[in-house]
Amino acid sequence: MTQHDLFSAPPPSLRADSSDGGPSRVFSNAERLDLLRLIRSENVGPVTLRRLLDRFGTARKALEALPTLARNGGRAKPIKVCPALTAERELMQAEALGARLLCVGESTYPALLAQVDDAPPCLYALGHAPLLARPCIGMVGARNASVAGKQFARKLAMDLVSAGVTVVSGLARGIDTAAHEGALHAGAQHSVAGTAAVLAGGVDVIYPPENDRLYRQMAEQGVILSEMPPATVPQARHFPRRNRIISGASLGVVVVEASAKSGSLITARYAADQGREVFAVPGSPLEARSEGPNLLLRDGATLIRHAGDILEAITRHPPALEERGRAGFSGPAPSLPPEQDLARARAEVVPCLTVTPVTVDEIIRQCQLSFAVVSMILLELDLAGRLERHPGNRVSLLPAL
Repeated sequence: MTQHDLFSAPPPSLRADSSDGGPSRVFSNAERLDLLRLIRSENVGPVTLRRLLDRFGTARKALEALPTLARNGGRAKPIKVCPALTAERELMQAEALGARLLCVGESTYPALLAQVDDAPPCLYALGHAPLLARPCIGMVGARNASVAGKQFARKLAMDLVSAGVTVVSGLARGIDTAAHEGALHAGAQHSVAGTAAVLAGGVDVIYPPENDRLYRQMAEQGVILSEMPPATVPQARHFPRRNRIISGASLGVVVVEASAKSGSLITARYAADQGREVFAVPGSPLEARSEGPNLLLRDGATLIRHAGDILEAITRHPPALEERGRAGFSGPAPSLPPEQDLARARAEVVPCLTVTPVTVDEIIRQCQLSFAVVSMILLELDLAGRLERHPGNRVSLLPAL
């Protein structure tokens, strides 16, 4: 098979089908507002929000329960629930920019990203959101990339887009910029190009500033994504969160050049934890920018010579889509024991927690309580600002406010 044959159309197993993963769902304006209010409320992150929806079924019921849950968790002062007016203003600001709000549970939300435990429940999209329904590959690398590294990234992105793949990156200097440029070049003959940029700040905040022209091309021909409110200036803590979206929305992540302690390797770790393919472009052991990819290769990443290696890998091992990625959150809340029984359970669970992380399974084993009861008590502590969650389903206790 020639290279032209390989990239002339996406393999059948890579073609996106909007009917996969469950029935289509469109949220009402009220549901969108409730979901946005919930994620913007104090002490509610993506993982906590998912647990709230699993417990209460709808964002509206979860919002109503927040004050009681926080009090039960030992919070002294009232929890700050996002007012409806604040959420309405945010939505109006995004609408004025031309951005669309994608909600987890809707058919328009990236199906793979919906499977990630800490997937953003609300995601702003500026541009051509349907590009996210195509198979996606993340591409990351050094900001101070070499000329050769940028040339490789640009060519790799061009070939992937020609094969029907959407290239996802972060609009940063270096490899990110080269990847977006290559994707835009491949899609020059069409009205849209297969590339998505995930921003650490608001969907309207151009960072770095020198990518202003590229940003505007992306908004017209690709798609720009952000979980942050419009006008949010990116902070250092936002970038790792941005990286988990790049990997979560993708079938796999390619690392072209990176140091051993770079954000690109954080993205690769997210990809591995999320069950995605990790690809790496090898380089000289004498080149510091090759240290990251070479370490990934040592640890089992797939070596990449050209786009065909990526297409072969994602065709051979496509990730399975769970139904929850499309069906959303609905249905009756699970029943729990009476409040007096929960009070007794709190007296058993809280003493098991210290500043040292412990697994939830260990708490269940020690207390001899059901998963539902322990999860409810941990949710209360989380909303009270007393719980810290760690990788590996571990938790630790923080001082009460």
